[in-house]
Amino acid sequence: MKEWIFTNIETLQFISISALGVYITIVLLTRIFGKRSFSKMSSFDFACTIAIGSIIASTLLSKSVSLFEGIFGLTIVYLLQGITAYLRKFKFFRNIVDNEPLFLMKKQEILWHNMKKANVTEGDLRAKLREANVLRLSEVKAVVFETTGDISVLHSSKNEEIAEWLVKGVLEK
Repeated sequence: MKEWIFTNIETLQFISISALGVYITIVLLTRIFGKRSFSKMSSFDFACTIAIGSIIASTLLSKSVSLFEGIFGLTIVYLLQGITAYLRKFKFFRNIVDNEPLFLMKKQEILWHNMKKANVTEGDLRAKLREANVLRLSEVKAVVFETTGDISVLHSSKNEEIAEWLVKGVLEK
């Protein structure tokens, strides 16, 4: 029980040195590859963020993962994300790694087939509308299930149409 609560000085030194090494590596790799490394712009970016967190935790807290192995793993994930960001310029590759955004509502109409496809409940939709401070359904111009899993609510109390550019590529079915 004592080992579960307390630790020894060598373990604390190991964690401190690993934390410093990982911290310096993260700063350097983020400067090289950009802030997108921690974004949720696509499902791939989100997965990379999770992988980076997991590698950091393993490197800091597991004696079976050396500092070099952790830094090597982080570098590989950053490289993969950089390569993927570059290859996204090509539609074929973008279609493989990115999800398409999906309309959940167009004006006041709930698109039930898209709600089912996105696995979003009516309660989830209501919560997002409240979060966006929608007071009347007549204010809703569109609700979009984004590629990241976020839900965007486009609304206005004015009688305005949505700029076509904002919803370019959003699937209706």
